[in-house]
Amino acid sequence: MTDAPLMPKATAVWLVENTSLSFDQIADFCKLHPLEVKGIADGEVAAGIKGHDPITSGQLTREEIAEGEKDPSHHLRLAQSKVRLPEVKRGRGPRYTPLSRRQDRPNAILWLLRNHPELKDAQIMRLVGTTKTTLQAIRNRTHWNSAALTPMDPVTLGLCSQMDLDFEVNRAAKERVPVEEDRKQTLVPAEITTAPRPEGQHDGDVFSHRPAAPQEEDHFDAESVFAKPKA
Repeated sequence: MTDAPLMPKATAVWLVENTSLSFDQIADFCKLHPLEVKGIADGEVAAGIKGHDPITSGQLTREEIAEGEKDPSHHLRLAQSKVRLPEVKRGRGPRYTPLSRRQDRPNAILWLLRNHPELKDAQIMRLVGTTKTTLQAIRNRTHWNSAALTPMDPVTLGLCSQMDLDFEVNRAAKERVPVEEDRKQTLVPAEITTAPRPEGQHDGDVFSHRPAAPQEEDHFDAESVFAKPKA
């Protein structure tokens, strides 16, 4: 079908009315069935379709038509366009959400906000196909149906694939600023643990502070404790 002309039925109508080409030649050129071309000639098919001139549109030349009229076995070929238009690259627009799934979109947004707070608004909008206004309304609990919303996985709902979700989560994790960890409780360097220990030192001196030796208590005898105070 890549070699078919534009508006094949309208082209077939014009060729039937303005040329003496056979039904098979017209059907082969327009990618139609010969009986369908015969129905066009009889007025039973494409009765309300206006004929399209393939010569004016540059799809067929007069020489090609004349050669086909002389030789019934000749196959018509599309004329190569001299002007080549550059391919238009379509930008990645918002994700299309089926009508049956659009009612579940707020639930998916709430699930993403609770389970992946590291995701940016643009990432959530790409995953679920929502707008920033709806996203902010659900986050601030100003959505009209916020009381009835239930967090639901967007992958389970069919709003996005697991690969897309993992990609956005990993991307957000890479862009996230690392939090400085508490390094108060760290291991002692290997130079200290493997160094020769002096006499009288045990493992507790290496991995922790050795508790200070208890101070000698004052000596008390029974007479000083239980003696009556002197007058």
